[in-house]
Amino acid sequence: MQEFGIKSTISPLQTMGFAPAQVFWNQSPAELTEFALQNGEGVLADNGAIMCDTGKFTGRSPKDKFTVKDAKTENTVWWGDINFAISPEHFEALEAKMLAFLQDKTVYVRDAYAGAHPDYRLHLRVINTQAWQNLFCYNMFLRPTEAELQNFVPNFKIICIPEFKANPAEDGTKSENFTIISFTKNTILIGGSAYAGEMKKGIFTVLNYILPQERQTLSMHCSANVGEAGDTALFFGLSGTGKTTLSADATRQLVGDDEHGWAEDSVFNFEGGCYAKVVDLSAEKEPEIYNAIKFGAILENTRFYAGTRTPDYHNISVTENTRTSYPIHFIPNALEESVAGIPKNIFFLTADAFGVIPPISKLTSGQAMYHFISGYTAKVAGTEVGVKEPQATFSACFGAAFLPLHPTKYAELLGEKMKKHQVNVWLINTGWTGGGYGVGSRMKLAYTRAIIRAALAGALDNVKFEKHPIFGVAMPMECPEVPNEVLNPRHTWADKDAYDAQANHLAELFVKNFQKYADFANPEILAGAPLVAVGV
Repeated sequence: MQEFGIKSTISPLQTMGFAPAQVFWNQSPAELTEFALQNGEGVLADNGAIMCDTGKFTGRSPKDKFTVKDAKTENTVWWGDINFAISPEHFEALEAKMLAFLQDKTVYVRDAYAGAHPDYRLHLRVINTQAWQNLFCYNMFLRPTEAELQNFVPNFKIICIPEFKANPAEDGTKSENFTIISFTKNTILIGGSAYAGEMKKGIFTVLNYILPQERQTLSMHCSANVGEAGDTALFFGLSGTGKTTLSADATRQLVGDDEHGWAEDSVFNFEGGCYAKVVDLSAEKEPEIYNAIKFGAILENTRFYAGTRTPDYHNISVTENTRTSYPIHFIPNALEESVAGIPKNIFFLTADAFGVIPPISKLTSGQAMYHFISGYTAKVAGTEVGVKEPQATFSACFGAAFLPLHPTKYAELLGEKMKKHQVNVWLINTGWTGGGYGVGSRMKLAYTRAIIRAALAGALDNVKFEKHPIFGVAMPMECPEVPNEVLNPRHTWADKDAYDAQANHLAELFVKNFQKYADFANPEILAGAPLVAVGV
């Protein structure tokens, strides 16, 4: 087996330069839950989950995430407003401070994997000061067997100390909280924030750097499921587009809900668990997630109904970003090995509040790369302060915040794999039809589910398609269980001239957004752009 990354010889923590007062190593969920309750880190809900608050930070802090700029990363990392540089000297000084901070503390250590495929996995060692955060790592990363733990050798480590705060003037950070990745020291330092997602997304960032460069494996921010015939499907989409809902299909097995790699012969989950939003969660709407919240699961920043220990998922008094973490085997139809075959269909999901994008369209490889780099969805009025009209949102590769390399690197790898394996790529609009937000209506979930089923079953393979006049994508003219007039968005608008104007406006936004990538994009990617000139 070919290993990637530098193998660490760390075994006892003393070789790292510190000796904590107490070390609890690879504790069970029951033990970690008990420690967390004893430490006052959380309270037990009546469904058995432990409810914990993350304090000041209820989400990631992307502006406080740094990458060490050294000989290894200087010419490989995509530096700019996503990847902020910090010096090796600042990293080493901060690591020394953090280790000194741990000298008289109790720590919880976990050995884990990232990457279900044994040939591509990262061996992790996570050091936490909070028991519930170590339980989060048990849930979210892959769990070695007892036999594997006997000779476990990490090749990447995380040191996460929410209580430790940086001194920006001295430590080279922007504020007291920070996440810093060193690809030379194979270490992530996290301080000042108790938001557990920083650990999960820190490792995702690491895999996004290593796998495409060293293993020609496409790292992807997507969910994946597989049918009885072994047909794998991938679902990409930003928040609110339906990625989790549409990939959770009782007739198909879930490979994973968020992070995957596409290797030479397979798609594999990076994680061992799910980290799902729970705002407005109900047993009726999302029974799999609802029923997975039990003993061993974590609830973040949620609240109880008054006088009870029953979670109130409608309560957003702390944050709208309320979440749960649980092992993937808490989902009944999860694929146990978390490894599936080459995808047959890929779905790019967008909630288009402009009402322009077709409910389904088929993309050429050039269009697929272009839309992959664009990563489009839209915010609607009322979702954020000051948002009164639909606003286009673009996030490269549907996860710009986690991309150490230039987005075209991932897009070109997608294009290569798409063509090699003759994969269908579909653009799906789960947003508005018959007009933009405020005029039209939200696409019926029943139609979207029928569209997905038809694409997966091959029911669209032999139907006629028409080309969208501006976006150039191929729109099927019929689809089982979906009215024909819904399939062409222009037909759903009462005012056709208004549709044309809105479509041109959205196309201009695409082109303007893409300008920052254009210098690195090949001709095939550029040809996938909408047929509009900026300013028209």
